Amino acid sequence: MRIMSSAFRNHEQIPPEYTRDGADKSPPLHIEGVPLNAKSLALIVDDPDAPDGPFTHWIVFDMDPRRVEIEEGCPPDEARQGRNDWGEEEYGGPKPPSGEHRYFFRLYALNKKLGLPHGATRQQLEAAVKGHVLAKAEWIGRYTSEPSVHAFAAFPTGVGY
Repeated sequence: MRIMSSAFRNHEQIPPEYTRDGADKSPPLHIEGVPLNAKSLALIVDDPDAPDGPFTHWIVFDMDPRRVEIEEGCPPDEARQGRNDWGEEEYGGPKPPSGEHRYFFRLYALNKKLGLPHGATRQQLEAAVKGHVLAKAEWIGRYTSEPSVHAFAAFPTGVGY
């Protein structure tokens, strides 16, 4: 099974339009090779380089296993979205506090529909998929937030935060 994006190559920079520095829309994703016996798909997007441990940016589950595209800025109609670490039930794009971070798009083919409610947490999703994963796929993007041109405007002497 494979997941990929036409917006950026694997292990390369995520364009700003897919980040909180830009339009904050989810990138287009293409899916191939889902096992024929899969009953649903689940997607977790996270930043393992966040200062306090992995930061979850998007959770989508109970997707149709015959789905081959997730359109830019649109979660699949049939799917449910979990709560990300921004506290939202939607895609929340990259905005690392400093330096370059990696963003993992992990797709799971499952042998059942999870039936979790909208707003399910990552912990609930991970518990529900245990023992039900038929295949996994991964696509990685990188991103560095642009420093704000106004970040030090309040500190004319050069003292910053």
